[in-house]
Amino acid sequence: MSAPPPAPVTASPPTPRRRRRPRVEPMVIPDDFGFSKAHIAVPPHYADYVDRVLIPAGLIRDRLGCLARDIRREHPGERLHLVCLLKGGNAFFNGLQGALRDLALVGGEHAIPFTFDFIRAKSYAGTESTGAVEIGDFKPESWAGRHVVLCEDLVDTGTTLAALLPHILERTSPASLEVACLLEKRTPRSNGFKADYVGFSIPDHFVVGYCLDYNELFRDMEHICIINDAGIAEFAKK
Repeated sequence: MSAPPPAPVTASPPTPRRRRRPRVEPMVIPDDFGFSKAHIAVPPHYADYVDRVLIPAGLIRDRLGCLARDIRREHPGERLHLVCLLKGGNAFFNGLQGALRDLALVGGEHAIPFTFDFIRAKSYAGTESTGAVEIGDFKPESWAGRHVVLCEDLVDTGTTLAALLPHILERTSPASLEVACLLEKRTPRSNGFKADYVGFSIPDHFVVGYCLDYNELFRDMEHICIINDAGIAEFAKK
């Protein structure tokens, strides 16, 4: 009797890499740090509802330039696919695109070609993470073989990204899959998730502005501020 034919070998999809080098640690904002509203121009319709300015708009722009250089060092000669996590990541996403362009236009360095996409994912209700992640409909199949960088506003508990990354990898096989975020919160509620590129490490306060919201308010403020009790009460969902 002849031997049965060998079972076909099914190749496993390649595991996408994270960054090659150790990450550059973020700028640390101390627990008691902040600028007085008397010294920074806060929109008058929000002035009574924030405690202090944690990160002014100019400092955000400078840090985005540093993140762009770090990303360029990690991806020499590679085209990136930037993916914006809506809605909160929109300002960071747009600012990072500008910083990547400026490397060539202003800094005289090699340009980084990139494409981009958008997805919706959230785990917040009011001032708290719900622990349940809502991921909107998206089609990542075209991301196969690309160098994907997810652009997120804030890593707090890490719940959203811990759920989103496996969800992406179930549906596609990028060449690399990394996370860039503007803010990383120092909180005991964290599940330990660490992004690859981080602008600032911030204290455990609820922050608003630069597209970070409280019940859809404060997204239009260019600085990042700490909301006060009056703001939480005034704009709570009734």
